[in-house]
Amino acid sequence: MRIVVALGGNALLRRGEKPDADIQLHHVRRAAQALVAIAEGNELVVCHGNGPQVGLLALESATDASLSTPYPLDVLGAQTQGMIGYWLVQELRNAGLARPLVAVVTQTVVEAADPAFTAPTKFVGPVYDEPTAR
Repeated sequence: MRIVVALGGNALLRRGEKPDADIQLHHVRRAAQALVAIAEGNELVVCHGNGPQVGLLALESATDASLSTPYPLDVLGAQTQGMIGYWLVQELRNAGLARPLVAVVTQTVVEAADPAFTAPTKFVGPVYDEPTAR
């Protein structure tokens, strides 16, 4: 049976946690341990989010313009997809899943004139209160 599991980016970095790699890797490791049991005798596909990770990387990328110009959002998305995919493959293997595994970086094509762009519902990066934003 083919089973698809969606692992949200917030499952890897929870609200209020310091965005350290070690903390995120700990969450990936716990998820991988649970996924190994699901994978036994099944074809497993894991889709994952990366919203918090992209937001963090965007802030880091824009920190010091003297070093480089900020990277475009699509590149930051690819970087975080690669990081999370790498961690998932590594931790699934470490948890004992002994079969070929692959992490795939994706691209999404959108219509530039889509009216949804005028009323965004999913934001990238932190949400600031008004005093902090000023």
